[in-house]
Amino acid sequence: MTTIRLPDEAATARLGEAIAPLLRPGEAVLLEGPLGMGKSTLARGLIRALAGPDEDVPSPTFTLVQTYETDPPIAHFDLYRLERPEEAREIGLDEALDVGAVLIEWPGRLGGDLERILGPDRLTISLSEAGVGRDATVSGVGIWAGKTARMLEGWND
Repeated sequence: MTTIRLPDEAATARLGEAIAPLLRPGEAVLLEGPLGMGKSTLARGLIRALAGPDEDVPSPTFTLVQTYETDPPIAHFDLYRLERPEEAREIGLDEALDVGAVLIEWPGRLGGDLERILGPDRLTISLSEAGVGRDATVSGVGIWAGKTARMLEGWND
């Protein structure tokens, strides 16, 4: 687990950009933190790194999921409005993992055993307030245990 400083919105988007080239089908990126911490900004940076800088990347707060035909395909889930963990399956979480990667805001709404639900390869980023900026606590399991170190090389220099 590593904590990095994100002094502004641009740094938050850059973290998403750093994750993008390492992402593979079947993997999950989980974004945690209170409202307004930059989860959608980080997601937008990641998706635009894969889809191109002009890609419209709306927050899926009301649609619950947005999909992008990138390489790998990515499905951006916002689970804030879920009432039951089973609803994630109903909106296509399993299928999204079968064909590509998933980016999940509010993963706590899944409840239970994340490895059973999402598989073994996950990157978790927890965003918290730190003065005018944010702190990002980054931890990876499965293949992301090694990828995390490579992704963050030189970040705090």
